[in-house]
Amino acid sequence: MLSRESSATLMNAVTAFLYREARLQDEHQYEAWEKLWTEDGVYWVPANGADIDPEREMSIIYDNRSRIALRVRQLMTGKHFTQTPQSNLRRLVSNIELLDEQPGGDIVVASNSLIFESSLRDDTLWAARNEYRLRHVDGELRMAYKKVVLVNNDKAIYTLSFLV
Repeated sequence: MLSRESSATLMNAVTAFLYREARLQDEHQYEAWEKLWTEDGVYWVPANGADIDPEREMSIIYDNRSRIALRVRQLMTGKHFTQTPQSNLRRLVSNIELLDEQPGGDIVVASNSLIFESSLRDDTLWAARNEYRLRHVDGELRMAYKKVVLVNNDKAIYTLSFLV
């Protein structure tokens, strides 16, 4: 169990990390966002509920580390036609909670997010509950796992073509 001071220091570091990740996503800084991941990172956006088995059921995104790198390279080509021109994005991150510290050193964190997307098609709000496993690597926090549970993931999602 962390002391109150250690817990506050960790919460500050986690909050700063989540805010930085949100800014990098909003500003389409894909390479910098990719550097936030550990080598064994998993990026998951489930479909049809929060507690599905991604190995057996469809997901909107279920990327291992190499697939994260491929996704970033695709976004950087400028040939992602649903993002031509790129959507203007701004997200709010709130309700940040430190849930657990695992024996291997991973920090389990959850937060809510609300993403405003403005594109040529329309303006869209995306709401989600995010779950993270963060890990210290070379003195910096990195994401080993990110799960984004969209509030409306039980409906057809036609235009999700940016980093959530």
